[in-house]
Order: sequence, then structure tokens, then C-alpha cells
Amino acid sequence: MSTAGFNAQNGTGQPYANGPSQNSLGVQHLPATNYGMTHQHNYNPMQGKAPAPPGPGLYHSGPYQHAPPVGSYQPGPPPTSYPAPPGQPHHTRPPLGGPLPHTPPQSVSPVPKLPAAQGTPPPPVASSSGYYPNPQQPWQYNSAPPPIGPPSSMNAPPLGPATNHVSQPAPYSSAAPSVSFNAGQPPTSLQGYGPPGAAPPPLNPAASQQYHPSRASYGTPPVGPPPTVKPGAPPMSNATVLPPKADGAVGTNHVDNKAAGPPKPGPPGHHLGHYPSLPPGYQHPAAPHGGPPTSHQAIQNATQPYTQTPRPYQQPPSGPGPAQLSPSMAAMSLQSSTPESLRVVNLLQERNLLPTGPVAAPTPCLPQDLQKMNCNPEVFRCTLTSIPQTQSLLNKAKMPLGLLLHPFKDLSQLPVVTSSTIVRCRSCRTYINPFVSFLDQRRWKCNLCYRVNDVPEEFMYNPVSRSYGEPHKRPEVQNATIEFIAPSEYMLRPPQPAVYLFVLDVSHNAVETGYLKVFCQSVLDNISALPGDARTKIGFITFDSTIHFYNLQEGLSQPQMLIVSDIEDIFLPTPDSLLVNLNESKELVQDLLKSLPTLFEKTMETQSALGSALQAAFKLLSPTGGRLSVFQTQLPNLGVGALQSREDPNQRASAKDVQHLSPATDFYKKLALDCSGQQVAVDLFLLSSQYCDLASLGCISRYSAGGIYYFPSYHHQHNPAQVERFQKDLKRYLTRKIGFEAVMRIRCTKGLSIHTFHGNFFVRSTDLLSLPNVNPDAGFAVQMSIEENLDDMQVVSFQAALLYTSSKGERRIRVHTLCLPVVHSLSDIFAGADVQAMTGLLACMAVDRSVTASLSDARDAMTNAAIDSLSSYRQSVLTIQQPGLLAPACLRLFPLYILALLKQKAFRTGTSTRLDDRVASMCQLKYQPLAYAMMMIHPVLYRVDDLTDEGALNVNERTVPQPRVQQLSAEKLSKDGAFLMDAGTIMYLWIGCNCNPNFLTQVLGVPNFAAVPENLYMLPELDTAESQRTRAFVGWLREQRPFFASLQVFREDSQTRVSMMQNMIEDRTESALSYYEFLLHLQQQISK
Repeated sequence: MSTAGFNAQNGTGQPYANGPSQNSLGVQHLPATNYGMTHQHNYNPMQGKAPAPPGPGLYHSGPYQHAPPVGSYQPGPPPTSYPAPPGQPHHTRPPLGGPLPHTPPQSVSPVPKLPAAQGTPPPPVASSSGYYPNPQQPWQYNSAPPPIGPPSSMNAPPLGPATNHVSQPAPYSSAAPSVSFNAGQPPTSLQGYGPPGAAPPPLNPAASQQYHPSRASYGTPPVGPPPTVKPGAPPMSNATVLPPKADGAVGTNHVDNKAAGPPKPGPPGHHLGHYPSLPPGYQHPAAPHGGPPTSHQAIQNATQPYTQTPRPYQQPPSGPGPAQLSPSMAAMSLQSSTPESLRVVNLLQERNLLPTGPVAAPTPCLPQDLQKMNCNPEVFRCTLTSIPQTQSLLNKAKMPLGLLLHPFKDLSQLPVVTSSTIVRCRSCRTYINPFVSFLDQRRWKCNLCYRVNDVPEEFMYNPVSRSYGEPHKRPEVQNATIEFIAPSEYMLRPPQPAVYLFVLDVSHNAVETGYLKVFCQSVLDNISALPGDARTKIGFITFDSTIHFYNLQEGLSQPQMLIVSDIEDIFLPTPDSLLVNLNESKELVQDLLKSLPTLFEKTMETQSALGSALQAAFKLLSPTGGRLSVFQTQLPNLGVGALQSREDPNQRASAKDVQHLSPATDFYKKLALDCSGQQVAVDLFLLSSQYCDLASLGCISRYSAGGIYYFPSYHHQHNPAQVERFQKDLKRYLTRKIGFEAVMRIRCTKGLSIHTFHGNFFVRSTDLLSLPNVNPDAGFAVQMSIEENLDDMQVVSFQAALLYTSSKGERRIRVHTLCLPVVHSLSDIFAGADVQAMTGLLACMAVDRSVTASLSDARDAMTNAAIDSLSSYRQSVLTIQQPGLLAPACLRLFPLYILALLKQKAFRTGTSTRLDDRVASMCQLKYQPLAYAMMMIHPVLYRVDDLTDEGALNVNERTVPQPRVQQLSAEKLSKDGAFLMDAGTIMYLWIGCNCNPNFLTQVLGVPNFAAVPENLYMLPELDTAESQRTRAFVGWLREQRPFFASLQVFREDSQTRVSMMQNMIEDRTESALSYYEFLLHLQQQISK
């Protein structure tokens, strides 16, 4: 009997033996050909015209796509011992698919200039010139797009694009061989989806319903005959049978894949629904061959024999598991009565669509006992909360299917379990969760692969109630989000320590910005709050045209600076004293931080050898892994990785398509892959007022699971708002929780497959995300498809498992499980649509499309998404056809969000947008969790000159007013008011010329409108009720996000109002339609 411990706080627990989880399974490398989907072709509005072939000598790896290196750059197996030898290569996977046919760009007529206006003008006169220049083939939402173009040179490594995009093959065929465990080794793998040893499932007999609509140019109705239908992409080849995958097959912290040997065959005859390999007493009653029994069958077949025994096992009324939901699900059909989410809304007539507060995530239509245990939507949510039974039904709905995750989010309540036994499915390695079925006290059925598993003896004891014999009441089965402290047998070597290396630009340009003083002071202030333990290490490298190392060895009287000028062949002058124990050398570290700002203040060195500095940092961190923080202020112009300016300021607004969104060199991507293999993540801080080619530099963070922190026009005197933001963000960065040497795998119920990932990571062994560092502010997204019909299922489940080493040296596993119902009608699918999740996933897909094809293609495809979904709703769900642009209530904001994306900095055209600003915005859309991305996509506007305590919140003994949300239109900005716009990383406070004098004096501390200063970036602390209310509201808004939102206060007539007005989504601009005009355009396209 184990005295298992259970704690309910975030990331805390009793001290236990700790260390990294190990992979005891072999993973076979996959062949480079015959990847594809065995299911029918899917609707995907992203599938459009192919881009031009890559330039000579460059391997164009596709849309933010992890195409593995070719030729001379061949990663090998990860090292198996600790520490790892520097430069050890790592696993990757072969390229998928083949080239797409190249379609030459189409000629377009010029876009007519629309006069700037406020409010919503009448619709434009019909014209033959379309607003959206390029006709667009639909996105294929739910199939894996093949990479674009073959390598031009077999010796050239892949060219990394601007963010990650991984196209995955179909999940493992259920004919994959089983894997046997060696005696005494724990089952530590996060296995694949299909049960090993099972017979291949029957192919879906349904005919393909690929969606190939013809579509004209977007904009005002075109004149002439209807356009011709474009042929779709050819179907992909059949899927290769893939072996099961294991958790932890990554980097220095895990067993060598090859050393574990090939997978061993599984028991014969182990088919779905039949369990002959189990002892006779645990054999499962026969089910229809080739699929799992329904939940109703399962509870009848499995529990009836057991209830005839002397000790009947009663599943508690609130007990978990889909075995209990047949009767309740049958009574919950959405068709019995029209729910609010399906209320018909005429978008052309109903203008006030915004809710008064935040847009809530829809609640899945599940029985109450299951729903109350479901995963928090802030952590794990799906674009469709009702999953279609078939791919053809999903294609007919024409909405994207995908998941959005925030896996390492800071949580106020996180159950932490310490147990010597972590219960997982023997077939698919799913962790036990609230949605499994207990057939009796000794057997549970997996909710992903339906295998029946034994309940371990230790699991019979409940550490919360300290009772025996109630496994269904264990915390693992009562919480959809839970964290395990891995037992000691999961470890092969000690976990890596927390290691922090800072690489600082000290060129003349860097010194001019003044960032170095702020950085050094921030580290000094927070050095004791860095996450870690007694083993924590720290180091510093500075660079200009040479590389400067700092010997901080304990015993020295002061730090020693060592300069290496040979940047072509970089080496470490004293490898053992450059990364030092923080506790032992804290005084030397503090001395260095105090002297650094003055050390280079007279420098005239203008060159930047960033590439060589990164190579030196990689050599220094390779033996241990850790976090590499890079601070850069200009374009690298010396040595390896040198770049040249590719931006033409004159083309910012006039170009129909934006160039140079992909990297100029593969140096930074290659180095990132090397870093990932050695458990090193690179975080990039870009503080610059000039072009730095973020499209190229960003690759160093993108593929190493780092973050990009962008501070444009940073200057310590000229831009105090950016200085404040840098200070606050840096403090959060230095002190927040961190996980090292992490891997993440997402599993889903048999029949579903995950094929494309979005975020910052590297994909290893097909579906295992390698995350050398994981932080609480990182988000991920995945696209899914339906491989097999889900006819026999009433619910499906998704599980994300994140394995990481805490800063205290504990190996932990955080598991999130989401359960959703399966439906068979289009109205039920629409009723469960999550409009914000759909918008977030489409934004990720559009970023990829902008890089692989063109910005105009991505814009057209986003507009297509709105047209397609509303068209499907009108044709297939509405029973009575009515005039107008009709949408279900759950999608009423979809056109508004699509228009907001079209006007977002990442995708807008016709407005002068710096290339680095655009790329930084694209990076944020791919990396930010959904809640924070939506702030940047659709800002929120409040009137704040009349705040009252009516309806206010009471937060930490503060009264926080809750003003009503306003539409993003200039007509809402009345001259007698003050309005606050929250745009995520920045807030604007607009003061009308006739603003209430009481607000001016009591909140801003100025006598009249003319006295409002030009560069006001903070609210004065006045001892008035109005000031306290306003500051409480602004402070409360800032607390809703992990990054700092700077504030700009300006008068109605100020020049700085332009940046705020660009966020007025509903107004017409010179190059973009108003919201009303956009709705008319959608109606014209749908009614064709």
C-alpha cells in the first residue's frame, strides 16, 4: 500500500525522488514516401494556388513547416547519457508528400480607392473590379497540406519560415505492431492513437464529398457570366503504417530510440471489441467487429454480469465515464427545441451584436455530471464543441475542426498527485481520466482506444478520503487537469538544473537605446526570484564585432572579461567558469550587472556578430541544456548569419502583396534545431527602431520553443511607454514558472486524427512536440480530421500530456483531458460552434498561407471561410428561407472577427506597415494563447468618463467598474466623452474636445481639454473617487494578461490618434470596407 500524497495547489507538492521520465521504447524512423490520408479529401479553404518555386540553392520547407533537413544536415539519435556531448544531432522526420503544381499569379484590376469616412457609409456602387483581387480556392480545413516544392539542392538544409507549421500524416494505423516492455521497466511512453496489434479498421465506405465551389473575386458583385470551377488538389496516397510512439523520446533526457530496438509483435487476435489476450475472467463480451461497442452496449454488456455477484459495484450517480450517458444523451438532442445558439440573426439588421462583457466559450452539450468535470476552456478548447460523426458531414458544415491549447497556464487550483503508480492504458498509453468507464472495481475501459485495463492494487486506495475500494473517486478520475510527480523509476539520469544564459548586444546602437541599464537593473532586482534550486547556473555573453565572455568563477575578486575576436571559428576560452552556480557566485554576478552599463557607454563599434555569439552560447549550454535569452537591437551584419535589409519603405502601403515574409537564410533555423536537440530554448528580445529582419531572426526561437518579444522604436528617453513595458515584461519573464526538457503529445479518440500543429516547437517522431523550455504564456493549436466514421460513439475525448522538469528538479507530467459529444446533424454542429476558437485557428492557418503562397491568398481564404460557413448554414440548416444575411446566434460575430483579421497588422494591406511589425504580429497570432490573441484581433472599447459602482466587481477589496463594451466605430466616440480601447499590448485613452470637465480634473489632473499633454502614458494617482475607479479598471484589465499593456492618453485632435483609429474595425478606410459593406459583400457571394 502506498501513502500517496495529494495536493491542490499550482505546481506544488511534497519533495519526492525526481528526475526526467525516460523512454524505454524504440521508435522506428518512417519512410520518406507514401505519407497521406486514407480518408476522403477534406474541405480546406487554405488549399489554394501554389507559390512560386524557391530560389536557387534554398530548400523551401513550406508553411511554417518542419520539413526535416536533407543531405549533409542529417540529425542522428539523441545522446543517452548526461551530460550530452556538444553538437550531438537529434531525431527528425523525413519530408512529407510532394510538390504542388505551380499556378501563375492572376492579373487583377486595380483596387478602387474608397474615401476615408467615419461611421458606416452606404454600400458601394456595383462595379466590375473586385475588392479582393485574387479568386481563391477553398482552404482544406481538415487534411494535411503537402509541403510546397521539392528541395532545389540536396545538400541545402531546409529554409525555415516565419513560424511553425507542421503537416502531419494520418495517425497510426491500428495494424501497427505492439510493443512489449522489458521486465522491470515502467511503461513511460505517451503512445499513439490506435491500439497496437489490432486489425486495420475498415476504410470509410462513404463517397467523397470534396467541396470545390467556384468563386469570383471578392468585393462588389462582378459583371459577367459565373466563373468556372477550379479543379481541386489531387488526393494523397494511402497512409503508411506507423509504429506506436513513446513519450519522452527527445534530446538528452531520454533513451536512445535505436538502442531500444524495433517494436515487438503484440498478442495475436487482439481486435477492437475483443480481448482474447486478457485472462478469461476479464474478457470483454463480444461487440460488433471492427468498432467499439456503443456506450449503451458497454454498460449493458460489461456491468450486468458483475451486478449478479454477491458484491454489486454501483457506479455513483456523479461518477465519471461515458458509460452513463446513453439515456441522458438521447434526451438531449438539439433538434427537440431550438437553442439560443441557433437563433436566426439577420446581420444586416441587428447592429448591436457585441455582448456587454467578454465572449464566453460555448458549453458542450454533455450530461451535467460529465460537463462539470470537463477541462477548463481557457486551457483546452475545440473549434466545434459538437463533433460531426463523419468527415463528409464536417465538409458539409464547412467549418474548421481543431484544438487550441494553453497547456502550462498558471492555475489557481492544480491537483498534484504523488504515486508510485501512474495508471495508463496498456494500448494507447492514455492517462486515466474522468471520462474512462469502470466496468467494475478491478477493470476500466480506455475512452480513447476502448481497451479494457486492470486497475492496479495501489489505485484502489484513495489518498483524499483515505478509503479503500473506490478507484472512481481518486483525484485522477475526478479532475480533467491534473499533474503527476513522476516516480523514481521513470528516470535514467538526474534532471537538468535550471540554467540561464544571457546574450547581450553591446554595439553603439544598443548602447544608444539605453536598454542595457534597464536590463541589468531588472536582473539585479529579481536575481533571487529566478526559478531554480541550489543547482541553478547563470552566465553572460556580450557581443559587437567580437564576442566577450565573463569568468565568474567563485574566488575571483571581480569578474574577468575574456574577448574572442576570431568570430569565424568561435571557441570557449574557459568552458568551466563561464556558467557558474548562482548561489556560489552571486556577488560576482551582481558586480558584473552593476558595471556592464558603463563598460560600453563610450563604444563606437557599430557591427553586430549575432550569429557567432549564438554559436558560442550554444556550445556553452549544450552539455546541460537551459534557457538562452538574446537581446538584439539591429540587423546582424558580421560573420555567420549576417543579413541585409530587405525592406523597401516606399512599398509598404502600395504593394499588392508583401514580400520577404520568409527567412533570408537557413542559418537561424539550423541552429535552432541544434539547440532543440540539446534541450536549449532561445528567447529573442528585439529592441529596435530600424529593420532587423525578424522573419529570419525569429526562426531561432520558433524551432527551439522559445518566445519572441518585440519592442519597436525602443529608446530610454524618446519612448518611455516602451521602457515601462520592457521593465514589466522582463520582470515577468525572469520570475515566471518554467519547465525544462519538455515534450508534449496530444491524443484523441480512435477515428480522429491530428495532422497540423501551430506554435513554437520542433516536431520529433511524427507527433511528439519537443519543447526544450515550456512557459505559462505559450499557446498551441492543432488541426484535426475525421479518419473513420464515429457512428458508434456518443462522445470523443482529447488528451494533452506535457512531460517536463520543474525548476526545482522534479520530473512532472501535466495532463489535460477534454470530452465532447458526437452529433449527426448539421444543426447540432452549428449549435456547438466556438466562434473565437475558429477565429484563432483560422488566424494560424492564414499566417502559414501568407508565407507559403501570398498575403492576398490568405486574405481571400479568410473571407472564404465566412462565406462558406454562412452559406452552408443557409442551405442546409435553415428550414425557411428569408431575405438578408442570416447567421445562427453562435456565429453572429464570425464576419466581424474575419473583418478584424483582414484589418489586423499581420494581414492588412493599403496601410503603411513596417515589415518587422507585420511579422511580429504574425508571430503573436501563432504563439499567443487564444484569450490574448483575441485582444489583438478584436480590441475592446469602453466609455470611461462616467464610470459608476453599479454592477462593479469586488476584486481583492477593490471596487472595479464594469462599463459596457462599445462597437469599434468612430461614430461611438462622442466628443463629450472619454473612451478607453484595450488592444492587448497597448491601451488608448481618447479624450473628446467637449469631455466632461469633471473627468479632466478628477482623473487626469488638468483644468481643461487643451491642457491634456501630448505624451501622457500613465494616469496620475489622485485622491478622488473618479481617479480610483478609472485606475482600478485599467489595473484590472492589465491583470487579465501576462504581458504589460502600455497606456497612451491623447486628445481627439492629436496626431497619435491614427494608430487607435486603425483599430476601428467597423469603419471604412481607404483600402478596406466598413463592416456593413463587408456584410453586403458576403451576402452577394452567398446569394450567387
